[in-house]
Amino acid sequence: RLGLERADTAEKALSVIVELLEKYGQGGNCMESNMAFTYHNSFLIADRKEAWVLETSGKYWAAEKVEGGVRNISNQLSITTKIDREHPELKEYAKSNGWWDGKKEFDFAATYSYVNTARMTTSGGRYCEGYKLLNKHKGSITSEIMMEILRDKESGINMEGGFMTTGSMVSVLPQQPHLPCIHFFTGTPDPAR
Repeated sequence: RLGLERADTAEKALSVIVELLEKYGQGGNCMESNMAFTYHNSFLIADRKEAWVLETSGKYWAAEKVEGGVRNISNQLSITTKIDREHPELKEYAKSNGWWDGKKEFDFAATYSYVNTARMTTSGGRYCEGYKLLNKHKGSITSEIMMEILRDKESGINMEGGFMTTGSMVSVLPQQPHLPCIHFFTGTPDPAR
């Protein structure tokens, strides 16, 4: 929200978020119950001209500029070796913890997560399913198709059970500055309604 408030481009919003992250860190319980549950955050940041993926681990972060095609995030790190901006101590911190030897190519997701990144797009799960659904419609994605994808329960995109999806957002950002941006938000606690 502060990135949206304080920046007029996607890259400037990225800068706002990482400055706040480096200064204050992240945390806080993700549930209203007494059970402690925290996680690190990922962001899709877009304006009319460009888009970025920002993924975090504590105060450390990596960002990838989206150059084309489709891109998704979902409950795991997905930035691998294409890193366009990063925390200045990202690699040194990984090296000092023995997560990376400093010799092989640096892979953010493999270094900073517990997930086997080679299986991310082939194994089941929200990231993989989202990737498949987006690629199925690559080149012809409309706001209606995005809404359909975000309502999909079978894939796990629209979660049910202990953790539930309670809202979705679809934005249309025309590159022509004279056309208005349009934002659709879920009006119910379940995007399928």
